[in-house]
Amino acid sequence: MRLDQVFASGKPTISFEFFPPKTEEGFSSLYQTIEELKPLNPSYVSVTYGAGGSTRTRTVELAGRIQNQIGINTVAHLTCVGHTADEIGQILDQLWDQGIRNILALRGDPQGGVWTKTDGGFDHADELVRYVRSRHDFFIAVAGFPEGHPQCLNRIRDLEHLKGKIDAGAGAIVTQLFFDNNDFHRFRDDCQRMGITVPIVAGIMPITNVAQIKRFVTMCGAKIPMPLLRKLEKLESDPQAVYEAGVDYATNQCQDLLFHDVSGLHFYTLNKSKATTQIVQRLKRRTV
Repeated sequence: MRLDQVFASGKPTISFEFFPPKTEEGFSSLYQTIEELKPLNPSYVSVTYGAGGSTRTRTVELAGRIQNQIGINTVAHLTCVGHTADEIGQILDQLWDQGIRNILALRGDPQGGVWTKTDGGFDHADELVRYVRSRHDFFIAVAGFPEGHPQCLNRIRDLEHLKGKIDAGAGAIVTQLFFDNNDFHRFRDDCQRMGITVPIVAGIMPITNVAQIKRFVTMCGAKIPMPLLRKLEKLESDPQAVYEAGVDYATNQCQDLLFHDVSGLHFYTLNKSKATTQIVQRLKRRTV
């Protein structure tokens, strides 16, 4: 099902993100995770690329299996990194043949962190969006950055780039992870002022490990609010206490977003089910 049909219900979506593991053992573990999350009735799940497009074959295989064998509506990530237009066209054909009808179009993260356009490829995500639209009738989502893209030094310019992706044909925005809902609310208001009216889905990452989340925010440019950071650092020697604090924080964060009519919640699961399951179950209990 195309995501425009999903969003048309007007109800907030719940979705999960997975990445292709490197080993067969990892795939077995991931399929178990997906089976554990399936009873939560996600609106869709997404499957990522590795850095530099390194897992593109496995992304196609995993997306197809989730869609066709496990039976969950699936969004496949697609990046500009390391691909010519012809190669991207072949990937799109494979995804279409697998029954995938939704794409998350991204510029992508180059290996080594330095962006270089591939000869015969695309330099920006808006170019990729236009190409995807020309190839098949996919629904296309794109990324948004509530705190600004880490490589864009001006928030207005960042929003202009986002508007360009929407004007190119994208129909929804999935945000980078964030921990301060004020950043999301401000971002959504700024989008509306720019004339961006598509659904904006909030990216949520439950904090279950302090060192790990510090690495993530360093890479993606997000920030951890100081009261939360101090609390986590005090608990750092007690992994279970960190986990519980992280789940509590994410649950409250999601509840506030739902109260303020967010279009959807997209959980960065890191291929694990426990924290996301607990958060979604708590949210459902609070809305009964």
